Amino acid sequence: MARMHALEPADAEFIASAPHVFRYQKRFAASPEKVWESLVSDESLAAWGPMITDVTWTTPRPFGVGTTRDVTAPGGSVMRERFFHWEDGHRKSFYVYECSLPMFKRFAEDYLVEPAGNETSFTWTLAVEPKPAFALPVKILAPVLKAGFGRIPAGGQKYFATHA
Repeated sequence: MARMHALEPADAEFIASAPHVFRYQKRFAASPEKVWESLVSDESLAAWGPMITDVTWTTPRPFGVGTTRDVTAPGGSVMRERFFHWEDGHRKSFYVYECSLPMFKRFAEDYLVEPAGNETSFTWTLAVEPKPAFALPVKILAPVLKAGFGRIPAGGQKYFATHA
């Protein structure tokens, strides 16, 4: 297994004020209950497309604050996540406490699921603070990173268009 690097904890304030905050809003052709069910399923985001290859919940159900999971991306990079906010059916937030990539000082995400008529409004916010040695490369590559991460919620749109 790859060497893991410890990251600093993060919270809701960090998600709002990190050096790099990427926010995506999508409408999914599914009910909020269906979207939430997918987010907490065994596959979770891995079902939405190729940007996440595996999700392993490392805490037993029922999930809530303190829940942990491991998420694997293509190429084998792993993030170990701990949830610090959980409103079942509506919102959850986590920070990465260990990562196989040595570039992050702090990394956190927030998922918001809201009704939108017969559909769901999904807002995903990703917040990143690179380690000082990676600050300039991340700043330069921020538009590329935003586009790359944006493939995840776009994959969710496609997933729910065929799995509603």
